[in-house]
Amino acid sequence: MLLLWEAAVHAFGIREFILPAPSAVWTATIAVWPTVLNHTLATLVTVLLGFAASVVISLPLAMLIAASPAISAALYPLLVVTQSIPKVALAPILLVALGANELPRIIVTFLVAFFPLVVASVAGLLATPPELIELGRACRAGRVQELVRIRLPYAVPFVFGGLKVAAALSVVGAVVAEFVGADAGLGYLIQTSMAFFRSPLAFGAVLILAVMGILLFQAVALTERLLFPWSSGAQTGAPPAA
Repeated sequence: MLLLWEAAVHAFGIREFILPAPSAVWTATIAVWPTVLNHTLATLVTVLLGFAASVVISLPLAMLIAASPAISAALYPLLVVTQSIPKVALAPILLVALGANELPRIIVTFLVAFFPLVVASVAGLLATPPELIELGRACRAGRVQELVRIRLPYAVPFVFGGLKVAAALSVVGAVVAEFVGADAGLGYLIQTSMAFFRSPLAFGAVLILAVMGILLFQAVALTERLLFPWSSGAQTGAPPAA
């Protein structure tokens, strides 16, 4: 793909500020690599903090929703409302309310990432076969035991499916937040680069964001394979007997 991209740019004489060749992207990025690295680390911190917040909040929230139809009916509309609001519109409000610091960017990243994780976790918790639930109750399992020893193990593939999506979306959320208000980060670098028609550097930042998303996705997949090898690649497979 890179070879075709390079050949097409030269063959059709496309100007660099419209579509730079991969060689130009590489040269421009390496020329200011220390600056690019600082922006990459700034974005990575926002991504990891927002992703961690989505995990910490989404999993207990999914358990509450799965445990009670009343709680589900009360919370699900609110969750849908949070996803209906464009994050680009919400980011300036958070920036004014919370100040020009890291917190608004973390919140925007969290809001982008947490919804798929909640939905996937709830789906996994509710997908437990009814016969397993009945067997647990026949063995006098309480609500907590039912959740921990039956529903949660069965939901592991679903949870990690949501984690993979949330990891990739965390990168999107961080960049959206940086577009609105930031003085560091790859989103900020893209904006400032395009303001001065430095397209190769902007393309370099975009490619780094793509690599970051891929690595986070693969890190979640590796964690699943190491901690829960029985669940990897089997989105509907049942866990081993407790």
